Amino acid sequence: RIDDLRAAALDAITKVDWIPLWGENRIAGTVESRPDWVISRQRSWGVPLPVFYSGSGDPILNADWIRRLADLVAARGSNVWFELCDSDLPGELRLRSGTRKGNDTIDVWIDSGVSHRAVCAKRPELHDPAEMYLEATDQHRGWFQSSLMTSVALNNRAPYKTCVTHGFVVDLDGKKISKSSTYDKPVEASHFVGKHGADLVRLWASSINYTDDVPFSEEMFTRLGDTYRRIRNTLRILHGNLFDFPVAGVADAGPQSTTAATTLIDRWIVDRLDDVIGDCRAAYESFEFHKVYHTINQFCAVDLSSLYIDITKDRMYCDAASSPRRRATQLAMHRIYDALCRLLAPVLAFTSEEAWRYLDGNASIHLQLFPEMGAPPSDAYVNAVIDRLLKLRAVIGQALEKARQQKLIGNSLEARVVLRSERKFIDGISRDELEEFFIIGELVLEEANEPSAVVERTSFAKCARCWRHRETVGKSRTRPDLCDRCEDVIQARLSSA
Repeated sequence: RIDDLRAAALDAITKVDWIPLWGENRIAGTVESRPDWVISRQRSWGVPLPVFYSGSGDPILNADWIRRLADLVAARGSNVWFELCDSDLPGELRLRSGTRKGNDTIDVWIDSGVSHRAVCAKRPELHDPAEMYLEATDQHRGWFQSSLMTSVALNNRAPYKTCVTHGFVVDLDGKKISKSSTYDKPVEASHFVGKHGADLVRLWASSINYTDDVPFSEEMFTRLGDTYRRIRNTLRILHGNLFDFPVAGVADAGPQSTTAATTLIDRWIVDRLDDVIGDCRAAYESFEFHKVYHTINQFCAVDLSSLYIDITKDRMYCDAASSPRRRATQLAMHRIYDALCRLLAPVLAFTSEEAWRYLDGNASIHLQLFPEMGAPPSDAYVNAVIDRLLKLRAVIGQALEKARQQKLIGNSLEARVVLRSERKFIDGISRDELEEFFIIGELVLEEANEPSAVVERTSFAKCARCWRHRETVGKSRTRPDLCDRCEDVIQARLSSA
């Protein structure tokens, strides 16, 4: 009788974490309206219902007989019930003469619904209740519910701590793709793994909100391929910039160089990384893998590729190898590389392992913990300044594009930019740092209430080494083709050779 279990089952439902949240209301509604459970089925296959009948046809439920039958099934398998005829039963199970077996089988939902007792509770390496049950939306009336009712009857609690529900895989027309459907394209995962690689299939699975129906098409792999290559290329560039970083391996306690971030862009990217770590960890803990995908993709495409890596390219390639500014950027890149490998490991299992082993060939990424957020709180000042500089960068970008169309310049390093803006937003930032941030040849600042920019061609000569147009190019007697920074770097190398 379900009425004997209904109240306890509804109470147990409230103690489970349901993902998504509507799963709780759905299963509670089905339990509230559920009729009594008829557990027998009249089928010629399945798990037999261990009920015996006397010669007069009365059912017999005898605990000793059922235990003997259980021992026999353990020794010879469940088919022994069908193999033994009524005349064999008395001898095998020591039953009364004239006893016959029933022909009913157990409802298949009982089979799967007692897996918490038959599997989890019987094996010390497993947990009962289970950490999580995972199935499709139709299982609120199926496995989720049958497991709940049997566990409440046996243990007065749910058999799971968390219950995660996913939608069905559908094509672009919303038609369900399944083994029983008439969908004529290959649906075996091995087909797509062989064609696109395991990591791209995993990236697809992580990119969608699985709590809704999951769209699937070959075209999606084309778009995801661009995302995958962007992430992989970001890791490749970061790793390349760490080639001379003084650290034995990414898994070490810390690099030998501990130069703190010295420029705004370094301080900002480390702060952004902490945001990414916090967002990804929270998303993983709530099984919202699509949020991990979007967070990392945004971080790699915008914050790293379009901004940080592009802005710091000059110092990475042209500063002295051990300059404090370059080492500080390497330290930031080291932390980013380390964190990305760890955060990507559950999604891009093979790519993250490959990237990790380039820096630490002895340990697997899958034996590491997720990265921790940095101890210092978010730097509100740096974030506010960078936000303002990005707006000014957009203003300058429009002026640069107009100058290119007018053939005034070929690239931004040839530009002399007169930037009109409120000085309070950029006071305290060196002109050299601003020119690096905007990736221009020369910057002139003028006070104004509204930001605007005018671009002309710089009169400064081009450095043959860094290609930046600098005032110091042509001033040196020994190396007139170099700026003062590049001359110092070359001279230091020659002196140490």
